[in-house]
Amino acid sequence: MAFPFLEAVIGFMILMYNFETYLDFRQHAALKLPTLPKTLEGVISQEKFEKSRAYCLERSNFHFVHDFVTLLMDSAILFYRILPWFWKKSGDFVVLAGLNAQNEILHTLAFLAGVMIWEQITDLPFSLYSTFVIEARHGFNNQTIWLFLKDMLKEICLSVIIAPPIVSAIIVIVEKGGAYLVIYLWAFMLVLSFVMMTIYPVLIAPLFNKFTPLPEGQLREKIEKLASSLKFPLKKLFVVDGSIRSSHSNAYMYGFFKNKRIVLYDTLIQQCTNNEEIVAVLAHELGHWKLNHSVYLFISTQIRMLLHFGGYALLRDSSSLFLSFGFDTQPVIIGLIIFQHTITPIQHLVHFARNLVSRAFEFQEENLSAMNTDPWYSAYHYSHPPLVERLAAIGETDKKTD
Repeated sequence: MAFPFLEAVIGFMILMYNFETYLDFRQHAALKLPTLPKTLEGVISQEKFEKSRAYCLERSNFHFVHDFVTLLMDSAILFYRILPWFWKKSGDFVVLAGLNAQNEILHTLAFLAGVMIWEQITDLPFSLYSTFVIEARHGFNNQTIWLFLKDMLKEICLSVIIAPPIVSAIIVIVEKGGAYLVIYLWAFMLVLSFVMMTIYPVLIAPLFNKFTPLPEGQLREKIEKLASSLKFPLKKLFVVDGSIRSSHSNAYMYGFFKNKRIVLYDTLIQQCTNNEEIVAVLAHELGHWKLNHSVYLFISTQIRMLLHFGGYALLRDSSSLFLSFGFDTQPVIIGLIIFQHTITPIQHLVHFARNLVSRAFEFQEENLSAMNTDPWYSAYHYSHPPLVERLAAIGETDKKTD
């Protein structure tokens, strides 16, 4: 008797939904607490706490609805064999277009185009509500509906341009890879990640935002001095117009080897009362670089990718796996989708482990994050521990020192 892969996958999806919803309820209860944790008294104003609490509670309510609808749709798609039906219909579309449906690359591209359209339609109501109701109600949304639709159209166009060569290459590698399939797939994805990291800030990001050099002045001097003190090879320093979409603030860095760049959101500059606050935000990010945290995470990602492709190579020829999901053929893209579902339990464990490592890195620095949080929810979801946990950790360190 064949192993019931489909039933096992749906069962685990429901199990994880129940577990994560339990954590969400714990966190929701923590968010409803009307007072600041004692460790944050004097650090956060009551007014800021109330605003944060109201925003987080509304995001939490939205999260409950979104996750429940997602579970229903994903479970229905698997249980009622929508994927094999859609695969067949995409083949019919290829024939209707006068092309060869036996060409797996063409068939796959038609299938993925349909999936992309479906995802855009089903996600649009949630995106609109999140942006134009929740974010707007709490003073974070700055974008117009026209800008929202333009962004969506640009993302679709980019997918149409970028996805076909990548998908085609993966199919060819799987079909021709033989005994070295895992190595070839890993090498391709590694090269692809470097290419995307190179072209994204130069060609893609400017399609959505305007990047301008940070003007000469005290702020630029302080940032350059900080970078120099850490021997950070800063080559360019930009300001991005993040305010056209949101009043949330941020800063990030990117680049390879001796060609590093820092980007400040204009909202960060507007919201900080002095240059020292901005420099403190950058010091946090540069601290990750100085302590080689990104190297450790990169290595763990490559190991995870190798294991992922190794598992796929072992299962891709299992006809019982495909039959369990309703397929009588074994297309490459379908094999990857099915395998993604079957390793979900392992992915949850890996995600939790990576969060533990990331949290350990974060405790080496300071950062403003959530206020009232449930410890179980925080440990499972947050790669960055909230401020209340950081202050508690500092207190424990002081006790040990004394």
